[in-house]
Amino acid sequence: MEAKAQARFVRVTPQKARRVVDLIRGKQASEAVAVLKFAPQAASEPIRKVVESAIANARVKADRASERFDENDLVVSVAFVDEGPTLKRFRPRAQGRATRILKRTSHITVVLADKEGAR
Repeated sequence: MEAKAQARFVRVTPQKARRVVDLIRGKQASEAVAVLKFAPQAASEPIRKVVESAIANARVKADRASERFDENDLVVSVAFVDEGPTLKRFRPRAQGRATRILKRTSHITVVLADKEGAR
């Protein structure tokens, strides 16, 4: 069984989010939540929420199919971060100039699978 969760338009740069996602790829879901809870990076909080959402989605999917559900059997099989739209802002600089500030956003996707179904 696979369960998927996404968070879109998260105000974290994709480069920083990818560093955190690389920590949890291939780990057990409960272990991934524990790692993210204590990771010092700011991107770990929205990624933790996505993993917890995927766990909840797996629980609902198992209930609908009348299957046994054990959170310890779930593994982060796929986790990736795509770039979302960039917010463009301007900041005043010296001598009447202005520079562009790029506020990047991310789309975070996590797919959980059973240990047998993991890649």
